[in-house]
Amino acid sequence: MNKIKAVLSLTRPANLVTAIADVLAGMAIAGYFQASYPIPAPVGWLCLATIGLYGGGVVFNDVFDAELDAVERPERPIPSGIVSKGQAMALGSALLVMGIGASFLVNETAGLLAIAIAVASLVYDRFGKHNNLLGPLNMGLCRGLNLLLGVSILPDQVMPWAWVGLVPIVYIAAITMISRGEVHGGSSTTLRAAGLLYALVIGCVAALAQRKQQLGTALPFLLLFGYYIFPPLWRAVREPIGRNIGMAVKAGVLSLIVMNAAWVAAFASFPLAILVFCLLPLSRLLAKVFAVT
Repeated sequence: MNKIKAVLSLTRPANLVTAIADVLAGMAIAGYFQASYPIPAPVGWLCLATIGLYGGGVVFNDVFDAELDAVERPERPIPSGIVSKGQAMALGSALLVMGIGASFLVNETAGLLAIAIAVASLVYDRFGKHNNLLGPLNMGLCRGLNLLLGVSILPDQVMPWAWVGLVPIVYIAAITMISRGEVHGGSSTTLRAAGLLYALVIGCVAALAQRKQQLGTALPFLLLFGYYIFPPLWRAVREPIGRNIGMAVKAGVLSLIVMNAAWVAAFASFPLAILVFCLLPLSRLLAKVFAVT
């Protein structure tokens, strides 16, 4: 049982739920749910694809961090010896292949985006995370491409909406920036900068909702989004110790589901946005059992 839990923890199950919310938001942006008879199969394949891509990416993150984790987080599956590095590499590879394969079952555009996500995640795991500037942008790119993976359910909508991928890039870059202080503490200045980026993201989603004449529909989710992310961030600003920063990072990651619900409210419907929002309790439940960061 410990082995199974250790293997699952490598994939960050709570985070996988947020990745599913990403692609559902992308589908809403593409207008897929506005079709008269949206076919469910591509939705399922892309949800499976994002599970594979995200899961594979975070598994390799632990593979490349094994030596550092042996010092800073020896309880993790690889440094603790419960899962060998070879087993983790096999798992990560299988997940990435599954993600790419499932994407190509939808269409070629989705498949190519899946390859781009896999490459971007591996580049981050091996090189990007060590660069203070490019690392956060690299990590954000993975999420931005994941949103577009959902848009690719209608391939002709990818180029018109490609710029929307900048929003999760900015948001995840902010989270990645502050996550560097999870172990040893961080800088209040960096945390304040992240808060400004959070506000910018909320403003962008609100502007797009207004453009779609759905601001009133999206507003409840945007208010909840702010409610979930700003208080833990403010606690970290006042006392930038590792534990507070870790809580701020965890809140930021899980609250992606609420931001995605706002996208769905703006581009599809309020009931569908509620369904996406309902992924939050599942993600939070999993976060109690498995580490988020």
